[in-house]
Amino acid sequence: MLSTLRLSTASWAPAALGRIASTLRSHPIGGQLRLCSSATAEATMKRPPPPPPAPKAPQRNDSTDRDGWFNNARSDSRSFNRRDEGGQDRSSDAYEFDRRDRGRGGAYSRGNGVSDSESFAGSGLQPINWQGEALTPFTKNFYKEHPEVAAFTDEECAAFLAEADITVQGSPPIPKPIRTFEQGQFPEVLMKEFEKAGYTEPTNIQKIGWPVALSGRDMVGVAQTGSGKTVAFMLPAIIHVNAQAPLKHGDGPVVLVLVPTRELAMQVQAEATRFGKMAGLMNTAVFGGVPRYNQANDLRRGVEICIATPGRLLDFLETGVTNLKRVTYLVLDEADRMLDMGFEPQIRRIVSQIRPDRQTTMWSATWPKEVQSMARDFCREEPIRLTVGNTQLQANPDVKQRVEIVSEMDKRQMFFDWLKETYPQGSRIIVFTETKKGADALTREMRYNNFNAASIHGDKEQRERDRILNDFKTGRCNVLVATDVAQRGLDIKNVEWVVNYDMPKTIEDYVHRIGRTGRAGAVGNSLTFITNDTHTPDRVRMAKDIVKCMEDVKQTPPQSLYDMAAISIASVRGGGSFRGGGFRGGRR
Repeated sequence: MLSTLRLSTASWAPAALGRIASTLRSHPIGGQLRLCSSATAEATMKRPPPPPPAPKAPQRNDSTDRDGWFNNARSDSRSFNRRDEGGQDRSSDAYEFDRRDRGRGGAYSRGNGVSDSESFAGSGLQPINWQGEALTPFTKNFYKEHPEVAAFTDEECAAFLAEADITVQGSPPIPKPIRTFEQGQFPEVLMKEFEKAGYTEPTNIQKIGWPVALSGRDMVGVAQTGSGKTVAFMLPAIIHVNAQAPLKHGDGPVVLVLVPTRELAMQVQAEATRFGKMAGLMNTAVFGGVPRYNQANDLRRGVEICIATPGRLLDFLETGVTNLKRVTYLVLDEADRMLDMGFEPQIRRIVSQIRPDRQTTMWSATWPKEVQSMARDFCREEPIRLTVGNTQLQANPDVKQRVEIVSEMDKRQMFFDWLKETYPQGSRIIVFTETKKGADALTREMRYNNFNAASIHGDKEQRERDRILNDFKTGRCNVLVATDVAQRGLDIKNVEWVVNYDMPKTIEDYVHRIGRTGRAGAVGNSLTFITNDTHTPDRVRMAKDIVKCMEDVKQTPPQSLYDMAAISIASVRGGGSFRGGGFRGGRR
């Protein structure tokens, strides 16, 4: 296909040039046609293709550790996250979009998250006969119990766990929980990082998760979204890596973190970079939607920590870019979400490439039968299961839920009335819509009305999504409009409001959407619009589910929602209408 046409103009009269230029500008492909001198045209025809970009030189990190945890720290600490302070990918090939990877292994895929081609990803991989492999022994128990923790009696530990709503199940020995960062006996450099990040004390999942993971036990951590699970598995991972033999040429990673979406991969990588740089560790994030070149280059050069979505990682395994024979610490983050997205076959193919005596940690917001089955299959020993709060799907009690029953005609005006009240307060707001077209239309209208808004969805390229998310995180943009691509994996601090402009299709989506606010102990707010023009079984069912969701966390639904939930599903199969309470009315 013609992309650029260069025309030699050396012997043409000025008048002729003017007529030709005018004609070109009016032509449908005129923007792709350019006039140039004969010398330029000849040089262009002879110009060789540009060479591939050279690998970046490693950056030195001379951090030292006085506590002995990081005495094997690599002096050439690198994080292969090629982004400048604005979040823009500056890699030489970042501006070429590899369309075969659109939606691969991430939340932007259609349907359940797995495309037809991706469902066969890794099908050519053969399971490794580990009995025939000479496995190098490795160390995985690094836990140093603090004297204060050792002094806790069993009764004191039981009382503490009950007060924190933590349930611990598994075979002994089970480490006692810690109360403070100091009791975790982390290196001084990590303690300073806690202070810099504003952490005052560990979250509940960290108080028991750190001792268990550091002791080398297989474990499953079940806790609500935003409870600090990422740091709970990343710090033990860093200490685990640092105790292993250095990487040799051709070695794969030591730590593998599997995640469902590219957004979550980048967020986990940010934590790996923040804490891993102290130990001189290298990491990379592997996900679809961007060119393969830089990711493959990172893996070939060697990284201790790899964060990956299943599809892109299988691609690299099949093509021999890397291997998983050095992996001794495996993390499955948001395991329930990966199963929801249909990644189970891909995960099983990946795990077949990892030595069976590894340490496995799984992290999930819920504990369904599918996650239980995966835990039995992937954990070599009986895992210790840590549960914070209810194991069933439950909304974050720190999120104050608000529901409005409105007509489709009134919804837009009610939303903008609410926005005019909330926006001047400088609140950071995420608005969810059902469709990409709806997200763009609502964003345009908000910008027309002088609200600083931007939208993200699956039709936007990765570098544009990164830029928009960075603008939202840094305050350049106050309102982020998104489809469900962003409902899971967004970990943005100080989001005050989540608005369900369009009602989610399932209660799971509802819980995950509103879970973008009220994170890490902060108080958040959600506003959900449910239209009452025509009732469908799904809409009535959602009303019933939201009533239960609010009551489970001791919040009172409005009377209009109770009224909708009281409708018989059978009575609305043929359609119907219902008039709900006003924007200010209803029981609260």
